[in-house]
Amino acid sequence: MSDLYAVLRVRGRVHVRQKTADTLRHIGLTRVNHLVLMPKDEVNQGMIKKAAEYVTWGEINKKTLKKLIERRGRLSGDRKITDDYVADNSEYNSLSEFTEKLLAGEAKTSDLKGMKKVFRLNPPVGGWDRKGIKKHVNQGGALGYRRSDVNKLIERMI
Repeated sequence: MSDLYAVLRVRGRVHVRQKTADTLRHIGLTRVNHLVLMPKDEVNQGMIKKAAEYVTWGEINKKTLKKLIERRGRLSGDRKITDDYVADNSEYNSLSEFTEKLLAGEAKTSDLKGMKKVFRLNPPVGGWDRKGIKKHVNQGGALGYRRSDVNKLIERMI
């Protein structure tokens, strides 16, 4: 298990309570299909629980995290993240090493200078789950805690 959650906004901003909207903004999820990486701790779990009616989340694995950062990770100026950039602008030698440290909880996304916190993704190939975006995962919908199944969803959205 990783010490890192991938939190993905599923629903839009219409009829959102102000406290929930503030929590989503604080997390960094201002738009649909945006994803942020959050360490597993009590504070973050509380924020996720508060925004649970609008997000889905789960533990991200190494393969998916590396693919996400390579393809959808951006620097200021909308530049892609490369191994050379990681080696020059952080204490890590490669993107693989950086992702391993992120998963282990030994690094933060802010350790890589200029890396944006939010990953902008496409809508999922094949659409959302059968019951839509207003139902929980346990009911066949898209919202809620997915455990490691969040990796399949992210793969469909990259």
